[in-house]
Amino acid sequence: MTLISKDLVNFLSITSEDEGQRLDNFLFRVLKGVPKSHIYRIIRSGEVRLNKKRAKVTDRLNNGDEIRIPPIRIAHKTDTQKFIPNRQFSVVYEDDFLLVIDKPAGVAVHGGSGVNFGVIEQLRKNRPQARYLELVHRLDRETSGLLMIAKKRSTLVKLHEYLRQHTPKKEYIALGVGQWNPSDKHVKLPLFKFQNTQGEKFVKVDQNKGQYAHTVFEPMTSFDDFTLLNITLKTGRTHQIRVHMQALGHPIAHDEKYGDFELNKQLEKQGLKRMFLHAHSLTLPHPVSGEEVVFHAPLPQELLDFLETLKKNEQ
Repeated sequence: MTLISKDLVNFLSITSEDEGQRLDNFLFRVLKGVPKSHIYRIIRSGEVRLNKKRAKVTDRLNNGDEIRIPPIRIAHKTDTQKFIPNRQFSVVYEDDFLLVIDKPAGVAVHGGSGVNFGVIEQLRKNRPQARYLELVHRLDRETSGLLMIAKKRSTLVKLHEYLRQHTPKKEYIALGVGQWNPSDKHVKLPLFKFQNTQGEKFVKVDQNKGQYAHTVFEPMTSFDDFTLLNITLKTGRTHQIRVHMQALGHPIAHDEKYGDFELNKQLEKQGLKRMFLHAHSLTLPHPVSGEEVVFHAPLPQELLDFLETLKKNEQ
């Protein structure tokens, strides 16, 4: 990256969409490429002014506020940085406040941890006119299905409130190894995040240190060696479905992190080359109107094809 100087003082006016944010968090977002340490320094030194007065990093912004930002050095991308493709995603729903897409498997929701870009970076590249696009929640890279993106900050705040209250009904379809015991419907095993000796992040069931996690499993179709399940999340812990299924002895088919690795090799030969987990349904109040909305994403073709393979093998 190269650094260039901005010669002029900037003045930013706060709108209703920015209202309520802390000053430091607002500047982190609008001054991309500026180190956080530098932003803190210019606030604390008095160079950033809020309504012509000295500001604090914890000040909350109000509609109509004016922020003075001194000349600063901003990092600009160079040709040596990774290219972000201008990718289109299947849109399930869109209005002025909310975008819901059907995320394909194999795509991270955002860049980081060795990933140069994800869904949100590609959406911003594809929609340069969009003033605001932020992830509402996450899906694992290997998981396909419904992903919500807020188009206004007020929408993001409301949807995060819903998520804290576990208001959205989030349903998944997964293929578990083996025959599922119908009595294992409400699974409440506490989950704990940790790193192994190689620094890889994992989740495990831990009765002492784990956080409460509740998953509802409903068998849909049984095969000789697998069970197709409809799954409802009551809490939203990292890798919750995957670890609960592993703990019960029925890992998700082709789960490379928590699954049966030898079986995964066999499944690839039969045509399943990805984890069989798909976020297929979301039910929640609309963040603005309050009316109930229901979103659906059908099973991807590669998963439907594998189910057909299982059916043929049993004939």
